[in-house]
Amino acid sequence: LSMAFGNPYGDDWSAELVTLWAKRLSGMGVKHIALADTTGVSNKEKITHLFSTLIPELTGVQVSAHLHALPQAVYEKTQAAYAAGCRNFDAALKGFGGCPMASDSLTGNMDTEEIIGWCRKNEVDYNLNDLALMKASAIATELFSKYQ
Repeated sequence: LSMAFGNPYGDDWSAELVTLWAKRLSGMGVKHIALADTTGVSNKEKITHLFSTLIPELTGVQVSAHLHALPQAVYEKTQAAYAAGCRNFDAALKGFGGCPMASDSLTGNMDTEEIIGWCRKNEVDYNLNDLALMKASAIATELFSKYQ
């Protein structure tokens, strides 16, 4: 669900509206719903509220976080989602990508390595092959270095 944590364009948004649509999707048989913050407007309060509300209500549905953030906010947003029951995170190697309409040019996909750093610090199993991740990270750095 895009812009699940707020809409900076003036369209209707509320946590209740997000909950309504998540329940509708679940009722149609959708088994995986990502709450997306494509414009980087989420904060720990909104993240906590939505995940702690939706996860218990959507039994049988995997609810994941697709959050965008400034680099210094990755740990805080990861912590808020995890503490609220989220166990699945979308991320991008080196944080590449993002939304060109976000209000800040540095707001982008949350960096996979930063989320893994949070997991290590908090002794949370992240179920990834570290060697494969290192190789993929090196390839991403090489591929995207010409675009920076």
